[in-house]
Amino acid sequence: MPDVRPESMERITTEALANAFIDEQVKALQAQIGDKKVLLALSGGVDSSVVAALLIRAVGQQLVCVHVNHGLLRKGEPEQVIEVFRNQMHANLVYVDAVDRFLDKLAGVADPEQKRKIIGAEFIRVFEEEARKQEGIAFLAQGTIYPDILESKGVKAHHNVGGLPEDLKFDLVEPIKLLFKDEVRVVGKALGLPDHMVYRQPFPGPGLGVRCVGAITRDRLEAVRESDAILREEFARNGLQGKVWQYFTIVPDFKTVGVQDGKRTDAWPVVIRAVNTRDAMTATVENIPFELLQHLTERITHEVKGVNRVLYDLTPKPTGTIEWE
Repeated sequence: MPDVRPESMERITTEALANAFIDEQVKALQAQIGDKKVLLALSGGVDSSVVAALLIRAVGQQLVCVHVNHGLLRKGEPEQVIEVFRNQMHANLVYVDAVDRFLDKLAGVADPEQKRKIIGAEFIRVFEEEARKQEGIAFLAQGTIYPDILESKGVKAHHNVGGLPEDLKFDLVEPIKLLFKDEVRVVGKALGLPDHMVYRQPFPGPGLGVRCVGAITRDRLEAVRESDAILREEFARNGLQGKVWQYFTIVPDFKTVGVQDGKRTDAWPVVIRAVNTRDAMTATVENIPFELLQHLTERITHEVKGVNRVLYDLTPKPTGTIEWE
């Protein structure tokens, strides 16, 4: 496939076009891979999930998916990956529980850029270890999409697989590299992936690590995970899922005084962030009904351990960025 999207390439907007693309890619993947094996870092995000589904259809058990749980995923996501790919699609899936390994490395590290570097470097090390355990791997699959080629010459840095040692000598497999994100979603639907994967919100490479602001602690990270789950549940229940581009919670590294059950508390605030954007270069804040904000406050302060206060971030981009770190 060419490195530049042909002007003649039709936009994939319908199931029929998606199925034609799938048929074409299955044949191309079979021709490229032959009887060899291919390795994929499967995060559970849209791009890697669509690549996995395409490869399962093309080469079945010749695909080895590696899902690394670094402890910074949202609530239920590792279980969803296992359910969809191992139990439903019968993928050859390797699950790696690396939670303690990552969180021990991150202990006491407050600088956002340093946290990102640690998470990225450790992911490469874990993935390399799993790659070396496999036999007969000749190809490395990546969820590169067309904007990645435009912005970074084809290296999808947030998947963190571009830094594998040269001695592994894998050839790249990038079946969706000429698609835009909306086209990837159409293809994902046509492949039968569930909506919670196809329409997954944008999620930073370091995961909840950049939403547990400051030095990550296990208890505060759990507060981020649980409050985020409540927010997603209530947005879905109130018709905001799919309407709002991105929404999540942040737990900063400071405590505030409060009162609960007649006793003074010293606990964290949870900050809710909900924004809309076209290109992530600018963003507007979603106007959440006040009654819903009150309900979210009630649930979060009573159901999330260590939290006594809920705030709503009203800052557009600019002046604020979408993420806090």
